[in-house]
Amino acid sequence: MTHIYECKILLIDDNQELLSMLTHMLTKEGFANLTTASCCRKAREALADALPDLIILDVMLPDGNGFSLFQEIRAKADIPILFLSARDEDNDRLLGLGLGADDYLTKPFLPKELILRISAIIRRTYLSGRSALPEAQSLNLGPRTVHFDRGTVETNQGETALTAKELLILKKLWENRGRIVTFDALCDAVWGDGYYTYENTLMVHIRRLREKLEEDPSHPKWLLTARGIGYRLA
Repeated sequence: MTHIYECKILLIDDNQELLSMLTHMLTKEGFANLTTASCCRKAREALADALPDLIILDVMLPDGNGFSLFQEIRAKADIPILFLSARDEDNDRLLGLGLGADDYLTKPFLPKELILRISAIIRRTYLSGRSALPEAQSLNLGPRTVHFDRGTVETNQGETALTAKELLILKKLWENRGRIVTFDALCDAVWGDGYYTYENTLMVHIRRLREKLEEDPSHPKWLLTARGIGYRLA
């Protein structure tokens, strides 16, 4: 992919009017490769036909739950996913982001904001430094080895996959190892410029990252908190 408008987008929502509006809005913006699905079954059929580059996913679907469908999709492919939902409770938003979603936008929304968020996801996933790995392809943290090229954490028991967000966070910390990286700097590295209000979401990803990197996540040895400032990699 050389331009954001080449992105193949799958829209999953049971509201046909909203699907039509999104299709019109994205087409007008320049996105031409769009597929829609109104339920989990049709989404699975679309995914079986061809994997998209980005998925916009509703939480409430007539034949299932968006969170469950998200986990089903991510078990097969690390496709960027943005939740677009009428459910704006903090618990739902944190659940979606905690599962590894790339973003969570509530309805009603500003069309321009959705376009900006979609563009930011595409740029950081496909067109920016995501494929640029650190000079070292691996990082040893005690008995665990992080393989940046494979996006995994290896232990004696096997390998655990890292999400795209976890890789971006760890890469930023690795580039500044031993030094504190502020909340704002980490949010900027993961969500792009202007997403400095994602501190609570960042905490969710840090917690999940510690579960994969630390012997005792409640008493971390490697991924340390600088209270009120940010985090650092020991």
